[in-house]
Amino acid sequence: MAKSNETLLKVRGLKIEGRSDETWNQIVNGVDIDLNKGEVLGLIGESGAGKSTVGLASMGFTRDGCRISDGSVEFDGIDLVGASAAVKRGLLGKRIAYVAQSAAASFNPAHKLIDQHSEGPTQHRVMSKAESEKDGMELYRKLRLPDPDNIGFRYPHQVSGGQLQRAMTAMAMACRPDLIIFDEPTTALDVTTQIEVLASIREIVEEYDTAAIYITHDLAVVAQMADKIKVLLKGDEVEEADTRTMLSDPQKDYTKSLWAVRSFQRPQKPHVATDATPVISVQNVTAAYGVVPVLHDVSFDIHQGRTVAVVGESGSGKSTTARCITGLLPPKQGHIEFDGKAMPLDYRKRSKDQLRQAQMIYQMADTALNPRKSIGEIIGRPVEFYMGLKGAEKRRRVDELLEQIELEPSQYYNRLPSELSGGQKQRIGIARALAAEPKFIICDEVTSALDQLVAEGILKLLAKLQDELKLSYMFITHDLATVRSIADEVVVMKDGEVVEQGPKNDMFQPPHHPYTDLLLSSVPEMDPDWLTNLLNERGVDNIGDAAVGKMS
Repeated sequence: MAKSNETLLKVRGLKIEGRSDETWNQIVNGVDIDLNKGEVLGLIGESGAGKSTVGLASMGFTRDGCRISDGSVEFDGIDLVGASAAVKRGLLGKRIAYVAQSAAASFNPAHKLIDQHSEGPTQHRVMSKAESEKDGMELYRKLRLPDPDNIGFRYPHQVSGGQLQRAMTAMAMACRPDLIIFDEPTTALDVTTQIEVLASIREIVEEYDTAAIYITHDLAVVAQMADKIKVLLKGDEVEEADTRTMLSDPQKDYTKSLWAVRSFQRPQKPHVATDATPVISVQNVTAAYGVVPVLHDVSFDIHQGRTVAVVGESGSGKSTTARCITGLLPPKQGHIEFDGKAMPLDYRKRSKDQLRQAQMIYQMADTALNPRKSIGEIIGRPVEFYMGLKGAEKRRRVDELLEQIELEPSQYYNRLPSELSGGQKQRIGIARALAAEPKFIICDEVTSALDQLVAEGILKLLAKLQDELKLSYMFITHDLATVRSIADEVVVMKDGEVVEQGPKNDMFQPPHHPYTDLLLSSVPEMDPDWLTNLLNERGVDNIGDAAVGKMS
């Protein structure tokens, strides 16, 4: 579809300040945006670049503790900076909509999807409740949600993450807005679900000629969505160009560095001796949540100093397998061995030393760290619990751990998690796991919420620690670029079963199991035509069976 030359959003000299300890500090330093009707702008940059802050300001909104200190935001001739609350209420949800990163955290768990969908159109008097429900079902159908006439009558927890993200896109489209802000809408999704959501978003934006700002740190994703790309760094504009020009010929060194990330790749280690005893051995594990079976005869080994990546889409059983290993979900059948000896299946029956040897690093460092405890207290607790250290010895050990994760003890010991960046919080999660001096660590999607530059730093740190401490990792991920970077062996799971496993180099060479082939072919590439070509290759006119078309 040809893009309109009619400007919808004009931002000039946008400056935003954030408050810290009663002091206002500038965090966005004069950003300009010109967005035409039906056009998509990709806003990219690392954590702290100001992407989400600029996106929200484009709606005339700032988070608590922030304020627009200078510049103008003009939407279809309306000054949003100086507009009254009543004017903004009339626009937000009706002509300007927002799609958040985490759909699960954004929906009200106590209300059905269709009721939340209908709230905007009825409040803005665009439609009656009955009309908005009928229209919602039609949007669900356009977005290829299953059972579109009935899925809206489910609660948020009763649908998958990808379905919920599409339901949120439908809700944003309910009033047929002129502008949508998409804030990292596919960051936490597996590659096959991501294709469904990306294709859904692109299709519906094109159909209704909606302008959009697409915020992301994933360059391959933005290449599929945006007509033009703007790069931000620490609140400053770096450069802007149409997508094809930006991908093929970036001008600034910083942009080139973004394009070059994920260059880190560990060499393939030698094969393990056939008589070597695994650190962790999962043997014929079958597990269920209540009466619902979720794992079926799962088996694999993890040897000393090696990383086994467990991959698969949402619901494949990756995290459930980790719960069985840690004893949080005792298997119905099978057993777990540590260093050749069977472990009690229930963590409550394991000794302190058995508990110590298997630790976890979690996906969301924001929710994994106690916000009321200092960094020293967070790391010091397992030091005291497992190692029995107190006083000066405990402090000395915490300082050593901070140095191991490349953070200066004197600067970080007394800080709270809220005072750290996402990457720094994840490093604290690593230090907390190391505090128990384990032999085995489960890394559960530890880079999925991080921008690519920060994620690469975390992967390099984990690799360095593995070499120094001879650690064994189970790396749960849906990011196959991460698998290429850090894994020695790969286990592919689908519907609670292991469908393929082997050394990394073998797994990335054909022939593959059809499901492994599906995962590999679903990784976005830095080519604006990639998604279109993929859908055509899989034989789908729209998204339909975008994620499974290749297997049918």
